Amino acid sequence: MQPWTKTHGLLVGIFATVMVLEYGTPPPFVFGYLYIGAVLLASLQLGRRVTLGVTAMAAGLTILNLWIPGVEPVSVVTVANRSITVLALVITAWLGDRLRHYEALMTQQTMQLTTQTQLTKVREDFVSTITHDLKTPLLGAIETLSALEGGQFGSISAAQKRAIAIMMRSHSMSLQLLDTLLDVYRNDMDGLHLQRHWVNLTRIAEESMMHLTSFAMARQISLCLRQGNSDFRQDYWLHGDALQLQRVLSNLMLNAINHSPRGCKVEVAITLKNHYCHVQVLDEGTGLAERELPYLFERFYQGNGDRQAKGTGLGLYLSRQIVEAHGGKIWAEGRSPQGAIFTFCLPINP
Repeated sequence: MQPWTKTHGLLVGIFATVMVLEYGTPPPFVFGYLYIGAVLLASLQLGRRVTLGVTAMAAGLTILNLWIPGVEPVSVVTVANRSITVLALVITAWLGDRLRHYEALMTQQTMQLTTQTQLTKVREDFVSTITHDLKTPLLGAIETLSALEGGQFGSISAAQKRAIAIMMRSHSMSLQLLDTLLDVYRNDMDGLHLQRHWVNLTRIAEESMMHLTSFAMARQISLCLRQGNSDFRQDYWLHGDALQLQRVLSNLMLNAINHSPRGCKVEVAITLKNHYCHVQVLDEGTGLAERELPYLFERFYQGNGDRQAKGTGLGLYLSRQIVEAHGGKIWAEGRSPQGAIFTFCLPINP
């Protein structure tokens, strides 16, 4: 039993008023439509069970007025009018129930969205905090290693220099992974904001290769740049963000170097097709499984093959974000007889 509330009192008042009007006038005068207020009130305030009772009572009283007080004969028109009134009451009850159901769903979805927003904010704060806290000691370690390599703490042997170089590369890669993680979450939250200028894609590719030359040499991988069918250097200009495009090329080249056997070659090929610049990074690794191609650029995807054994699964995802922000596309495919080809295309028009 529900406790007596002001709503129950209001319902009693509505029924009393309508019954006085109904039973104090001849049957052709239909006041049963006024019960709609009671049906809606019960639907919004008291739930489905009470609404069904109120609707049944209102419909019964409306039909009962055909014979009570019985001062006039019942006509076909009067029966039709009161039947339409009952139908209107039933439809009102059904619509009120649907409205209450939709309001409950909206409230639930609003709560879920609020919870998801709060969780996203907590996750973003956590990622920002942990990346900042991890970057500080890494930067300190890199500076210390640089000082050691420069001989500020005394002379070092050739073997020690090689060990320090390996440690510096390792710390630099860890720092790059932290920056990638932070950028991915920031892009997901706020979108990727590009600083567009006219940039030379050939120059960007050369700079990316220059930054990765020492790492490739340590892995005994050779790097080369091809430009269409010509043996001469060509410039490919487009309207884009040079820093972000360099990150795409670095990510793809680093991925190719990591998955190429020692003594192999990684190629970067740039061509112009139908007002689009096509950039391909080709390696001679173990290749790609057909089933994995649709998922390579998903966040945190690691895959089951040897190619995805290392890394966080964020480099290719970030590359896709950057390429799509430039209005381009990125994809991967197998290479015959072995290896893989990662390709992205960018429109040359702004």
